[in-house]
Amino acid sequence: MIAAPCSGSGKTLLSLCLAALARQRGLSLQPFKVGPDYLDPQLLSEVSGRSCRNLDSLLCGEEWLQRCFQWHASRADRVLVEGVMGLFDGRGPGSEGSTAAVAALLDLPVVLVVEASRQAGSLAALVRGFRDHGPPRVALAGVVLNRVGSERHRALLAEALAAIEVPLLGVLPHDPSLALPSRHLGLLPPGELHDLVARRQQWADIAARHLDLDRLWPLLEPAVPPAAGTLDPILWTLDRATDAAAVDPQPSGLDGPPHRCLAQPGGTASAAAGGWTAPDPDTVAVVAAVAEPLPVAIASDRAFHFRYPEVSELLRALGLDPQPWSPLADEPLPPGCRAVLLPGGYPELHAEQLATCRRSLADLAAAAAAGLPIVAECGGLLLLGHSLHDPDERPHAMAGLLPFSARRGSLTLGYRQAEVLRDGLLLRQGERLVGHEFHRWQLQADAALAEATTMAASPGLWQLEGWGWPGRPEGWTNATLHATWLHLHWAGCPEIPLRLAAASASAVPLPTSDASCSPRSPAPARAWSAGG
Repeated sequence: MIAAPCSGSGKTLLSLCLAALARQRGLSLQPFKVGPDYLDPQLLSEVSGRSCRNLDSLLCGEEWLQRCFQWHASRADRVLVEGVMGLFDGRGPGSEGSTAAVAALLDLPVVLVVEASRQAGSLAALVRGFRDHGPPRVALAGVVLNRVGSERHRALLAEALAAIEVPLLGVLPHDPSLALPSRHLGLLPPGELHDLVARRQQWADIAARHLDLDRLWPLLEPAVPPAAGTLDPILWTLDRATDAAAVDPQPSGLDGPPHRCLAQPGGTASAAAGGWTAPDPDTVAVVAAVAEPLPVAIASDRAFHFRYPEVSELLRALGLDPQPWSPLADEPLPPGCRAVLLPGGYPELHAEQLATCRRSLADLAAAAAAGLPIVAECGGLLLLGHSLHDPDERPHAMAGLLPFSARRGSLTLGYRQAEVLRDGLLLRQGERLVGHEFHRWQLQADAALAEATTMAASPGLWQLEGWGWPGRPEGWTNATLHATWLHLHWAGCPEIPLRLAAASASAVPLPTSDASCSPRSPAPARAWSAGG
């Protein structure tokens, strides 16, 4: 586990250096990232050559986290987990969901990265505090120092660590290749780092020259493989949902008895889900009857790229064919499209170009009018409004499906407990779940825009509560729409991909002409069936 006292200490830099060195040496390295981050995982995926997996017990529950880690961490030569924020920073002021909590759950040794440019002997007090603080207690394997100014500075810091019997595992020197550019939501994505190949070589060289690899490399050993016959995490989470439907064969709703929630052993509700009704068995039956992969468009370009790899994996396992679609390139929706997913990203930085993409926006409006399921999160939500202001405060017309404009405002950040207020495409009234909110653009609802809005949707999808934030209703929903600021991890709420798959199977695909169609590669084979 690569951890730090606080954000900005160098966790990502150390992780990238180790991933680059493993790749240079011809070794596979499986990266993980604690928490709900999207940008660090993209860099780790690109540098390592393997898809980075998020480990978030608040969004997915502890059992998923353990299964996901063991499954993927046993299939590589080396394994690396990058923490989130400071070592003990979790939800609110506590350590729930923190790097330390994940390290304790998975029994991982911790390497603490300390930004030491303005320290000498005080380093010992800082490291001792993190080593001895708890619960949860951590197994501190050693320290890597970032921004060490000289050999003399390194010697001073090494003596301070020796005094408290903590190993020094290496340093990250001042080096231009270690300066990672960022913007208002974090690091630049790999597609915008045009010198990434050269940087990867430089990071590998820094790791080889400045890190104590004799001590660090054994800390990256892979996990023990799961027992023979263990389901992969995707199939396990879908079986969990369908098992719940078999126990409670009644559809959810307010006009009937309470329904079974997805539960951990012992009957307690999942920490991630909080309170889920069992999926309607008709939903499971519709999904099981899908004979051919159904095309689902996922916005995928520089404006929309915040999503977890499990989204596509769950959809494929349910008989859907996720296909990349670039609104920014003014592409038409894929032929035979049955649903549209609009993930987060940076549409605000591309608002002017998006406003010129008439074919993409028209196809999105046609999909809404035809009743195709549309799922929009965070940045994806911004595409559905009437106008989007760019960072220079210039407004640009968007799809016009929902009655709001959006412009830069204060940062909104943190985990949220959400209680669903009404039935909709993905959710049922009364269900409770945990999501994460992270955005600077804010919505300005306008009743006057409602008359020009082409999609009838009820505001107030759910009531959001979060530490230090006043509760508020948020989002829009109807039978074919789910639009919200809130990011969800579908591994923690498998009813969502099941319901989306059923809605997609029931949708009538948009008619397409030869002029608007583009060839697509063959869809992958179906991997899941009801009942496991």
